[in-house]
Amino acid sequence: MTDPINVTRLPSGLTVVTERMERVETVSFGAYVSTGTRHESREENGVSHFLEHMAFKGTKRRSAARIAEEIENVGGHINAYTAREQTAYYVKLLKEDLSLGVDIIGDILTHSTFADDEIERERGVILQEIGQANDTPDDIIFDHFQETAFPDQPMGRPTLGTERLIAEMRRDTLLDYMQAHYTTQNMVVAAAGNLHHEQVLELVEAHFADMPQHATPATRASRYAGGELRVKRDLDQAHILLGFPSVAYGTPDFHAVMLLSTLLGGGMSSRLFQEIRERRGLVYSVYAFAQPFVDSGLFGIYAGTGEAQTAELVPAVLDELRKLGDGIDGAELARARAQVKSSLLMSLESTGSRCEQIARQMQIHGRIIPTQETVAKIDAVTEADIIAAAHRLFQGAPTLATIGPIDRMPSLASIRERLAA
Repeated sequence: MTDPINVTRLPSGLTVVTERMERVETVSFGAYVSTGTRHESREENGVSHFLEHMAFKGTKRRSAARIAEEIENVGGHINAYTAREQTAYYVKLLKEDLSLGVDIIGDILTHSTFADDEIERERGVILQEIGQANDTPDDIIFDHFQETAFPDQPMGRPTLGTERLIAEMRRDTLLDYMQAHYTTQNMVVAAAGNLHHEQVLELVEAHFADMPQHATPATRASRYAGGELRVKRDLDQAHILLGFPSVAYGTPDFHAVMLLSTLLGGGMSSRLFQEIRERRGLVYSVYAFAQPFVDSGLFGIYAGTGEAQTAELVPAVLDELRKLGDGIDGAELARARAQVKSSLLMSLESTGSRCEQIARQMQIHGRIIPTQETVAKIDAVTEADIIAAAHRLFQGAPTLATIGPIDRMPSLASIRERLAA
C-alpha cells in the first residue's frame, strides 16, 4: 500500500507535500509562506497583511474580477490569512479542477501587478478593517494583550498594522517585502484530497517557476516581558485577558499545556466555565487558550463581565489556577484528553484542515508527524505532568489587558500576590 503522504523538495528549493484522501471528491491546495507580523520592521508593520489583500487584486493575466469568477465558475473557494508567523493562500475545489487552483495561486504569488489604483482601493479597505477591529473590544483586546506581552518588538505589533502606517505604505514597500520573503526557501506548498503527488508536482513546477530562490532575512527572537495595559471605555462589559509566558512548538511539555488549557477553560465542562459561569453567573464567555510560536508561546484566559462583577471575577479565576495544585480528577483528565484527541482526529476528515496541518508541520518540524505519534504523546501525559506545567506557567510574569469599565479591576500587583500565595 502506497503512503498517502509524500514530500518532495524541488530543485528550486520549494517544498511540496501532499496527502491523498481517496474517499473525498474535493482537493485543497495552498501556499504557506513562513512570514508574518513578527518578520516586519517597525515601519513595515502591516505589510504582510497588505500583501495578502493585494494578491487577489490582479495579475498580468487576470483582473481581480476574473480571479474570483474563475474560482466561483467551478464552485470553488479561494481565501488567505495573515498570522504572526505565516501568510497563507489557499483554494478548495472539486478534484477535477485542481489544475485551475494551482494555476491561480501560482499566478497571484508570482505575477501580481500591484496596480496603483488597486493599492489605493485596498488601502481604504484595510483602514476600514482596522476601524472595525478597534470598535470590537473582544477582538482588539488580543492585540493589546500581544503588545503588552511582547513590547517594542515585531512579535507584539498588530497584524493589521496601524492607521498611520497603512495610510503611508508605498508600493515599493510591498514589492520589496514580497521579493525578500516570498521565496522558494521560505514557502511550503501543500495539497490534500483526491489527488496524485506526481500530478501536483507537475502543476507546481509549471506555475511556481518564477518564484525567487534566494535565502530570506533572519528572524528576530521574541522576548516575553509581561505587564499590563488598561483601556477605560464606556462599554457595557469589561473585557479581560490574563496571560503568562508559555511553551513553543515541539517542547517537552507542549501536550501537557494543551491538555491544561482544555481542562481549565476549553469547553462547557471545563473548570472555568463551570465555576465562573455556571456556579457564579459572572460571565457569558470565559475560556483558556494556549498559543505556541516557533520560539515562545502564550497561555491566556479571556472573560467578559459587567463592571460590578470585575472585583469578584479576577480573584475567582486566580483561585481556579491555584486549585490545579490540589490535583486533577482522573475523569476530568480523561475528558480533556478525549476532547484534544477528538479535535485532532476530526480535523483529519477535512481536506482544508489536513492541507494546512501538513504544511505547518513541514514548516515547524521539517517532517510530517504521524497521527499515531501525536495521539501517543497525548495519552502519555499524566496528572503530574499537567500540574508541573501549570506551576511553571503561572509562576511566570503575568500579562493583563483590559478594556471597558475597569475601575474595580484588581491591580497587577495584587494578581501577582494572589498567585504567589
